[in-house]
Formats: sequence, structure tokens, C-alpha cells
Amino acid sequence: MTTLKTVITANGYVCMHEDKEKEQISFNCGYTPEGFAQKVFHLHLRYDGDNDELYFRDYMITHPHIAKQYEELKLSLWKLYEYNRDAYTDSKTPFIKKYTEAAKQEYKDRYSRT
Repeated sequence: MTTLKTVITANGYVCMHEDKEKEQISFNCGYTPEGFAQKVFHLHLRYDGDNDELYFRDYMITHPHIAKQYEELKLSLWKLYEYNRDAYTDSKTPFIKKYTEAAKQEYKDRYSRT
């Protein structure tokens, strides 16, 4: 992923998270020292088979009441951590993990290769 990281950061994105053990990397464009730009973009690179974000997305789509809770959580954290992206992300992680695991149980092998 090093070559990709070099190319992506050279095009204005900031590496926000890199987990070398899991071989995951996330970038964004639009976060500034003054806060959020008018448009913010996220780019998540994962290897084939790392589908946690897809499970979470699908769970939010099929459970709108849980998606509403996630929206409320994010809004409650926004001003609190507007200038601390890591703390904002860390504060959302337990919720995301909880419902990602629920999605894996509900959808079983939706993204598994046979």
C-alpha cells in the first residue's frame, strides 16, 4: 500500500489511519486546522475479504432506527471533537463494532466467497 499511499497523498489527501497488521489505510480530503471544508471526502482501502464496512452499511440501511442512533451519536460528537479526528473516531468505534458484529450474525456469509 506504500505506493498507493504516496500517490494518494500527493493528490491532496491526508492519511488518517493506517493499520499495517490488518493492511488497512484510510484517507480524507477536506479536514483543515480550522475544521471541516465545505466538502469532505473519505477513501478507505482494504484487501479483498475485509468487508466490515459493507456489513455495517447494510445494517444501517435495513435498520433505520439504529441508523438514527448512529446519526445522533455522530452529531453529539461533532462539536466536541471537531478539531480532534482521532477522538471522534475512537468515540464511534464501540457503536460501529457492535452493529458490525450484529450484521455479520444477521447476514451470515453475505460477503464470503464460496
